Amino acid sequence: MKTKEEIFTDLKNILIDRQNIDESKIKENTNLKKDLDLDSLDVFELIDVVEDKYDIEIDTDTDQGIDTVGGLTEYIYKVIAEKQ
Repeated sequence: MKTKEEIFTDLKNILIDRQNIDESKIKENTNLKKDLDLDSLDVFELIDVVEDKYDIEIDTDTDQGIDTVGGLTEYIYKVIAEKQ
């Protein structure tokens, strides 16, 4: 199972590669929309990539605290753990 640090690194790499975001801007408390200027489509695409990468489903209809990079990391970690 991946560690939270590995998941965070994966997310950071996805944001750098797909959204062309400067690595120095990506911290645990970085807000995806406010700090990284991602719009709803960008966030949807990020979620889609994450779902494919980890073979999980992320319920975006509920407020899971996935508005920050750290929150999304925690959520992914939790979902992967529940699948074990």
